[in-house]
Amino acid sequence: MSDSFIFVSKGTILILNLFHMHTEKVVDHIVNWLKNYATKAGVNGFVVGVSGGIDSAVTSTLCAKTGLNVLCIEMPIHQAQSHVTRAQEHMALLENNFSNVSTTRTDLTPVFEEFKTEVFFDGDQATVDMALANTRARLRMTTLYYYAGLYKLLVAGTGNKVEDFGVGFYTKYGDGGVDLSPIADLLKSEVYKIGEFLNVPDSILNAAPSDGLFGDTRSDEDQIGASYPELEWAMKMDDEGKTENDFSDREKEVFKIYKRFNTANKHKMIAIPICEIPDNLI
Repeated sequence: MSDSFIFVSKGTILILNLFHMHTEKVVDHIVNWLKNYATKAGVNGFVVGVSGGIDSAVTSTLCAKTGLNVLCIEMPIHQAQSHVTRAQEHMALLENNFSNVSTTRTDLTPVFEEFKTEVFFDGDQATVDMALANTRARLRMTTLYYYAGLYKLLVAGTGNKVEDFGVGFYTKYGDGGVDLSPIADLLKSEVYKIGEFLNVPDSILNAAPSDGLFGDTRSDEDQIGASYPELEWAMKMDDEGKTENDFSDREKEVFKIYKRFNTANKHKMIAIPICEIPDNLI
């Protein structure tokens, strides 16, 4: 059984077919998986960076449902106020509903600004801006692991399947630096379904997805050039062995965008290459 999602992007209608998801069973499966993994690892629970977006909201709620200790951290760096407001709303909701959840705020803006005084800026502005954006993500990763070490917690990743294995829309050793990934086998549309089931705040469900790495309100679609439903469609077409010659107009444009990101970010999706030394040289 499948559900059909019709969406319009730049004047063109595309139809995305997704398999029907048994949402409650998926939630139970992930919660049990998280709890079993943490128990076997001998840790106390999880730490999650909360950004005000759907992925971190769903991930932190799933972790909370394990009954283990969960520390949610807001880590603003020149953050847009709308992101801050949504993150704080979600964390307050979790604390009210789960006695095992605690929250904190680590303002990394001064750390980021100090970092900028110690490095030089070489290259065009776009290159510098991207390097600094990735630095923000890596400062947050460092913060999460600090608290993970302090309280014997695992860093729970918040990446979904499209981001992690489709377009590679994350920072290597930033938000990609985690101990485990509870929602990485879920498409973005599936994450939204789970978010609705878990009663994630409407302010988060209705917000445009954004990585929040540039200190403004630009969305993921602004950066990528395609929406998540479009990218899910392209990912499915690529898995079926389609090429850009199979499409025209907006579909062709979306498929080319997907393939460009998928190819450029392949280094994030494969194991770190190791230079193997021949036996006769050792």
